[in-house]
Amino acid sequence: MSAVPPERPVNAERAARPDRGDSVPSAREARARYRRILRFAGWNLAVTWWYELVLPRFGLTRVAERTRARRMQRFARRFHVLAVDLGGLMIKVGQFMSSRLDVLPPEITKELEGLQDEVPAVPFDLIRRLAEAELGMPLARAFAWVDETPVAAASLGQAHRARLAPADAADTGLEAVVLKVQRPGIDAIVEVDLAALRKVGGWLSHVRLVYSRVDAPALVEEFALTSLEEIDYLHEAASSVRFAAEFEGDARVGVPEVVWERSTRRVLTLEDVTAIKITDAVALAAAGIDPADVAPVFAAVMFDQLFTNGFFHADPHPGNIFVTPLPDAPEGSPAWKLTFIDFGMMGEVGVNTRSGLRKMLIAAASRDGKGLVDAARELGVLLQSAETTELERALTQLFARFGGMGFAELREVDPREFREFGEQFGHVVRSLPFQLPENFLLIIRAMSLTSGVCSALDPGFNLWNSVEPYAQQLIREERGNLAQDLGKQALENLGLIWRLPKQIESLITRVDEGSVAVRTPDLERRVAGLERTARRGISAVLFAALLVAGAVLRADDAVFGTVLMAVSVLPLLHALFAGSRGR
Repeated sequence: MSAVPPERPVNAERAARPDRGDSVPSAREARARYRRILRFAGWNLAVTWWYELVLPRFGLTRVAERTRARRMQRFARRFHVLAVDLGGLMIKVGQFMSSRLDVLPPEITKELEGLQDEVPAVPFDLIRRLAEAELGMPLARAFAWVDETPVAAASLGQAHRARLAPADAADTGLEAVVLKVQRPGIDAIVEVDLAALRKVGGWLSHVRLVYSRVDAPALVEEFALTSLEEIDYLHEAASSVRFAAEFEGDARVGVPEVVWERSTRRVLTLEDVTAIKITDAVALAAAGIDPADVAPVFAAVMFDQLFTNGFFHADPHPGNIFVTPLPDAPEGSPAWKLTFIDFGMMGEVGVNTRSGLRKMLIAAASRDGKGLVDAARELGVLLQSAETTELERALTQLFARFGGMGFAELREVDPREFREFGEQFGHVVRSLPFQLPENFLLIIRAMSLTSGVCSALDPGFNLWNSVEPYAQQLIREERGNLAQDLGKQALENLGLIWRLPKQIESLITRVDEGSVAVRTPDLERRVAGLERTARRGISAVLFAALLVAGAVLRADDAVFGTVLMAVSVLPLLHALFAGSRGR
């Protein structure tokens, strides 16, 4: 039986407070929830659009820049309140934003990083009722003991320690288990939240600043798929079994066993593997484990999942990873292992994507700017048509100055250097058609959390020290496959040469028959007319959007609403009179 740390106390006031996800919401409550999410999103999109797109067009860029940090903080605080109040998927959205240190400002990530800890617990009577309905028997019969105080309360479910009944313990060889139960009514809440998020994704798909970088509806669908899988505990159980199989025989990794006889779609019973939280430096030191030794092992295990196995834990935050001491380990073997839990959010990396990721890792380790750009193209992060000469030069200089530095070293660099680099090459990055490919949401999350955990374990941890040897291993593997790839390419070329005479004969026959047509239409006149019509149409749509937005927002903010309605006159005039000279 694994060591169990003192139980985390649950705030009595929160435990007693009824949660909005405790029961199936009524139709009226569902509509109110849906509208509240859309109002929040609509208002913040309107404010962002005004400051980031409209004001710069009138030469007021400095106003937008001066107020940006304050606006970001205000947005994060308001979303924090919304997420805690509504729960459900809003918590998951906030968690995702808090992990995006790479693209979101610290004003947002800092405010949202503790969001998961603020989820109120569901009263145990409701948990008992749902668990007994799922298992088809009283809890007292299914388990010898269940702790009514949850060990963890999350946005979609909560966990309680328990002991199996003697007969089940004898069959499974387990005694201490964790009983994970969905929050009652969460299915209906997830359905409402996804409907609202799909609506917001549709709005974003019409904003050029967004759709030129990411397919927002596809991103929402990826998030929806992950969320629906998370509330299917049988899917989570199957994922844990698959994950364990991937690391079978690997002494670095441990996975809890599933008690299938006491598991359903909404109830999951697992071996209790509670040990030392991976970022608990005090407990690690007390067990004789140096946190600095844990960081590179954790990074290597995550690299194996992403670049070799292709099946990875997409939520590797500190609460989901334990360091389990192994006092009886043979001499020369590790005295501890990493134990992963919570396999509700898993990701898969396709063969092509994995190949691109491997090339990107090798390029980064080799400080190869051109190779990094080529890998980004292969992954779909950069469009194939992008002109990248300046980007390659920027990456080469970036590697020359900052390549190989750890986070601690980067913090010592004069901020003016980063600012000068940003001023020199910022326009290059902004002008390129970067985009977020589908199925990348979980990869980015896993990488971001891996970096954060390693830095928490060892502030002086240098990720390059783990990347470079791993990249060297990948290079050896790539060379091993080179002969096979060349042979395959040679066969494809022979096939092409064999088919070429027949294709040429077919083309000549079609030319003789007159079935190959070459047309040169008068495009210039048509394109000019279409451009004028399109510009006027956009102005008309913009006028209507401003007018309606102003009328709607005026009830809550008279000044901002009036400004929007007044500004709507400008696109109206353009729609009415622009292009008249062209006619």
